[in-house]
Amino acid sequence: MHAKAMLASDFATLSDLVRAHAAGRGTKTALICAADQLDYASLDALVDRAASALQRDGVAKGMSVAIVGAPSIPYAVVFLAALRAGAAAAPLAPSSAPAAIAAMVADCAAPLLFADGAARVALAETPVAARTIPLEDEGFAGWLAPEGARPAPVVVGPADAFNIIYSSGTTGTPKGIVQSHAMRWAHIHRNAGAGFGEAVTMVATPLYSNTTLVTFLPTLGWGGTAVLMAKFDARRFVELAARHRATHAMLVPVQYQRIMALPDFDRFDLASFRLKTCTSAPFSAALKADVVARWPGLLVEYYGMTEGGGTTMLVANAHPAKLHTVGVPVEGHDIRLIDDDGREVPQGETGEVVGRSPAMMTGYHGRKEATAAAEWFDADGHRYIRHGDIGRFDEEGFLTLMDRKKDLIISGGFNIYPSDIEAVLTAHPHVADGSVVGVPSEAWGETPVGFFVPRPDDPAPDPEAVLAWVNDRLGKTQRLSALIPLADLPRSAIGKVLKRNLRDQYGKGQ
Repeated sequence: MHAKAMLASDFATLSDLVRAHAAGRGTKTALICAADQLDYASLDALVDRAASALQRDGVAKGMSVAIVGAPSIPYAVVFLAALRAGAAAAPLAPSSAPAAIAAMVADCAAPLLFADGAARVALAETPVAARTIPLEDEGFAGWLAPEGARPAPVVVGPADAFNIIYSSGTTGTPKGIVQSHAMRWAHIHRNAGAGFGEAVTMVATPLYSNTTLVTFLPTLGWGGTAVLMAKFDARRFVELAARHRATHAMLVPVQYQRIMALPDFDRFDLASFRLKTCTSAPFSAALKADVVARWPGLLVEYYGMTEGGGTTMLVANAHPAKLHTVGVPVEGHDIRLIDDDGREVPQGETGEVVGRSPAMMTGYHGRKEATAAAEWFDADGHRYIRHGDIGRFDEEGFLTLMDRKKDLIISGGFNIYPSDIEAVLTAHPHVADGSVVGVPSEAWGETPVGFFVPRPDDPAPDPEAVLAWVNDRLGKTQRLSALIPLADLPRSAIGKVLKRNLRDQYGKGQ
C-alpha cells in the first residue's frame, strides 16, 4: 500500500510506513547523524537485516529488545527492527546506574541488549541477563544478517506492545511503561497538519525519552528527515539547524534557555523553522516570549506524560497573554481536576490533574498495583491516568500548573507551591536558575529551602542579600528558611530538576 493511503487509514505500523516510504521515495534522506546519512531505501534494507538477525537469535513476537546508548543511526535501526520482528523496543537511559540498567533488562526479559561503547564500559562489572551486542562499527556490522535478508512476516495489531519506556527512577525503582502500537499510531496520525512529511527535524534529546519519540516517530512515519545529535550542545544545535535548514524541533526548557542565551544567537539563519515544540518541564512565560520574539516559526508547548493521560497544547504565538499556562486540552483529550477524595473540583479551584485520551499506556510492565494506583475512574467508569500535578483551569479553559503533587510543601498547615517561590527567585537580577524544595522542620512540619545558580556575569552574589530580596516579595508562609548557591542545578537528561537530589544535598549539609 502507498504511504499516503496508509497514513489516511485507521491504523498502520511505523515499520510498514518506513517500507512504504522506501518504495515510494527511497532516495529521500531519512536519518542524519554527524557525517553519516541514510536514505529510506537503505534504512529499510538495514532494518530488514537487523530484524532477520533478531529472529535468528530467538526474538519473537511479544518479546522485548533492550537498547542503551547515545542517539545514533544503528540505535534507530535496532529500534525499528524490533518493531518489524514483532517485539517491543525497550530503550534504556545510559545515565542510569549499572545495577538499574541490569534490573530494567531483567524486568522486560529482553534476551538481547544493544549497547554503545560508553554503556558497555559502564556495565563491564555488572552481570546482565542478556547477550550484549555492540551498537557500532564491526561489532554491529558483524551481527547483522547478510545483505538482502528479509525477516519472516509478523502480523502486528493496535493492542500489541510498541515499546516499554522506563520512568526516570528519580523517585524510586524505574517502572516500565508499556505503550501500544495504537498509542504510537495516534501520535503519528494526529500530526497530519504538522508538515512532518517534508520536515527536517532536529533530534536533540535522548531516544529513550518519550519527549523525543513523540517527534522522532512522526518524522519517520510521515517520511521526513531526522537529524540526530548524540549529545546536546546549544551552539552545535543552531549550527546544525542552520546547515540542514531545519524545520522542526522538540526541545526541553533548559535547552531553549541555553540556546537563547547564546550571545550571537541572532546571527544564525533559522528562518526555515516551521514548528518548535516543548514539553517535560516547567517553561517560564518570559522564556516563551523570548523564543516567540526571536526565533522564526510557531512555538507550541505540550503538557502531558509518558503514561498517556491527557495532553494540553499552548500555541504561544497566538496566545501572548496565556504564556503562564500550558494551554487547553487537545481535541479528543479529557482533562479533569480532582481533590484528595477523588471528587472533581469546580472550575477555578485547584486539584490534581487526571487525563484520558486515545493515547494511554496499557499499564506498568508487571506491576498491577502500580498501574491501579495511577488510574482514576469517573462516575461512568471511564479510565483516566493521574498526572501527579496540581493545576487550575481559568475561565477560558487554559490550564495553569501549580506544582507536582509530591513537591507540594505543607508548612504550619498551609499549602505552599514551590513554583510560586521559584518565579520570584528567578526574577532576581543576579539569578540565572533556581529551585525550591520542602525540607523537614520541627516547628512547621516542612519549610521551603531555595537553591540558585548565579548569572555568569555575576558569579558571586551575596546569598543573604538575595534571600532578603526574595523573602521581601513573598507572603509570610512562603518565605525561604535558607538559600544555597550552586554551580548548576541537578537535572535529568531531559531537563527536569532532580528535587530529591536537592533535598538529599541539603540534608547532608546540616
